[in-house]
Amino acid sequence: MINQTLGQQAGFNLLWLQSGGCGGCSLSLLNAESPNLLHTLEGAGINLLWHPMLSEETGSEMVRILEAILAGEIRLDALCFEGAVMRGPNDTGRFHMLAGTGRSMLDWVQDLAAVAGYTLGIGTGASFGGITAGGGNPTDACGLQFAETERGGVLGEAYRSIRGLPVINVAGCPTHPNWITETLMQLALGEFSEADLDEWQRPRGYADHLVHHGCPRNEFYEFKASAEEHSQLGCMMEHMGCLGTQAHADCNTRLWNGEGSCLRGGYACINCTAPGFQEPGHPFQETPKFAGIPIGLPTDMPKAWFVALASLSKAATPNRLRQNAVSDHIVVPPQTRKKGRHE
Repeated sequence: MINQTLGQQAGFNLLWLQSGGCGGCSLSLLNAESPNLLHTLEGAGINLLWHPMLSEETGSEMVRILEAILAGEIRLDALCFEGAVMRGPNDTGRFHMLAGTGRSMLDWVQDLAAVAGYTLGIGTGASFGGITAGGGNPTDACGLQFAETERGGVLGEAYRSIRGLPVINVAGCPTHPNWITETLMQLALGEFSEADLDEWQRPRGYADHLVHHGCPRNEFYEFKASAEEHSQLGCMMEHMGCLGTQAHADCNTRLWNGEGSCLRGGYACINCTAPGFQEPGHPFQETPKFAGIPIGLPTDMPKAWFVALASLSKAATPNRLRQNAVSDHIVVPPQTRKKGRHE
């Protein structure tokens, strides 16, 4: 049955597995739009071999697909792995056994990655360990090729997929649906190379941007007109812990569900595409400071420049922005410049 259907399909074969996580990246994937997920995959010639939320096969049928891949009966072009890999206890991986197989997910992912054309870590958990690796990390969770900032993970620093790439880390918590589909389409077209990855092996299609780009609060940022409490309109960098000027992602130019982002919803950016984001060393919604100056400064900006520019900006802050920044709605609207008598 396998050979007559999945095994002989033309196109680009995709397998999706989940382990130590919440499933949020799959839920996010289902929100792909323009076109929707199924139309996107079909249009790109991507065959979904199996996905835990979308596939009818279960139990022994699903296990048979995995066995057929390892036996070479089905070509595996892309292995998408969501959630951290749990190595414990004692490197056995037995904290997550794949039901009905008697083997740990750790073993399965290592074997499948060895025959995959490309291997993708979906979300910050699979990329670096993420939330699952936080705290005391009792499950010894890590990413496919990173344990937070340390290279290695469960596949090893030297790992390369069959087509010569390291793990592609589509990081985010959750990751944006179109970051996934865009990367898969590039891979299916053969238009993705190692040069398309940044230093953390994230696709540069979204990682070459900052969350700060397109932020609707940028006018407040320019004048350092800052919010002091939740729900206020001002910039959230100075007091509310926002890391949008440092976070690599295009959340404010490639919106979520067509219209949203954390910042547009009133939440500070917590830099969820970066390794170790889950433990910043301070409350997410507070900005750590030294001598009144935020410790985490915007990317590429020397501290002295920031201090000088912030001082000038605050001195020049229009009254409109100063009042609106600490309000939950616009209290001073922009004024129309009055025309002169002879204009």
